[in-house]
Amino acid sequence: MTRPARRITEGSTKSFGMYEKALRLQASGIDLIHLEFGRPCHDTPAVIKAAAAAALDAGHVHYSDLQGEPAFRAAIAAKLRDYNRIPATADDVLVTNGLTHGSYAAIMATIDPGDEVILLEPYYPQHVGKVELAGGRTVTAPLDAAAGFRIDPTLIEPKITPRTRAIILVNPCNPTGRVYCRAELEALAALAIRHDLIVIADEVYEHILFDGAHISVATIDGMADRTISLFAFTKAYAMDGWRLGYAHAPAPLLRAMMKVTANDVTHVNPFVQYGGLAALEQGGATMRAMVADDKVKRDVVVRALNQMPGVRCAAPEGTIYAWPDIAGTGRTGAALADLILDQAHVVVEAGSFYGPMGGDHLRICFGSEPLPRIEEAMARIGRLLNRLPG
Repeated sequence: MTRPARRITEGSTKSFGMYEKALRLQASGIDLIHLEFGRPCHDTPAVIKAAAAAALDAGHVHYSDLQGEPAFRAAIAAKLRDYNRIPATADDVLVTNGLTHGSYAAIMATIDPGDEVILLEPYYPQHVGKVELAGGRTVTAPLDAAAGFRIDPTLIEPKITPRTRAIILVNPCNPTGRVYCRAELEALAALAIRHDLIVIADEVYEHILFDGAHISVATIDGMADRTISLFAFTKAYAMDGWRLGYAHAPAPLLRAMMKVTANDVTHVNPFVQYGGLAALEQGGATMRAMVADDKVKRDVVVRALNQMPGVRCAAPEGTIYAWPDIAGTGRTGAALADLILDQAHVVVEAGSFYGPMGGDHLRICFGSEPLPRIEEAMARIGRLLNRLPG
């Protein structure tokens, strides 16, 4: 019998959207500018590389603590206390292979077959497959588009049923670029408490802020015992290929997550964790410089988009994404993304990749290319839109 498990064959297939289309065109030798993939253009800071290399040379190459290197977890706990205002200890932390692994462990540890998980739409689609692998079902609740994609509890509560187990929160938000304020998080927390729900908080963009301040939902009154907070070095430290992240959760949930991680990876590579330790202890200035560069590119992209016919774009408060409304072009986001790829040779993501609410939008990653390439991409798109009929 060669049939795969039904949870594999009947679940959603992980997709990389326009990136997959672009690869076929790129194979023909065309110069494409990639603004669809959330990959930092910066190199990993030298101090982080050096620390990992030194750990290799020092022999940190064998089996290690299943929860994570103790010194690394202690540094993470200090960061959680100082930056996130989460009263953490090293025992409250689990080191993971990036945030993707952390979210998989969180979902597998908390979701039973038949459970429902609420995603706030527009949503990050890569969480869907994890819920399905756990036997759960995702239910989308709309953000308030008319108010700049704010969290509105009156739009979420009707989606809650007796089967609802968790809400996944991405803050700062991919794809909209919103940084949720305290009032929004308090409203979400009130729902979670009233209906006895877990909140799985994806905070991978916590440091990439241009306007406003990041607040971890675990710090809202009543949320410490029902929040799994997920973080990673992926974006802020340009460590996407390192696959390094961490989770903070109340003890019963953290133990449950460790049952998952101990079975699927045993533990994260120890020498990589020493790179993460250096990032926390020595990488702050370089990280802030990279965020400042992203802000320059954000401003270039937003200004250029707002000069294009039929396009409106609010400045994202955080993340590395612009979320322009392109309804005025008379085309859907999917149709326009294909046109931009085929005729301007710039790869942007269709907003519908993040749910039906994104149908009149594009997601444009300004963090994935250096400034000259960003400027060239905006010029290409602008020339295309200016010559389109209507």
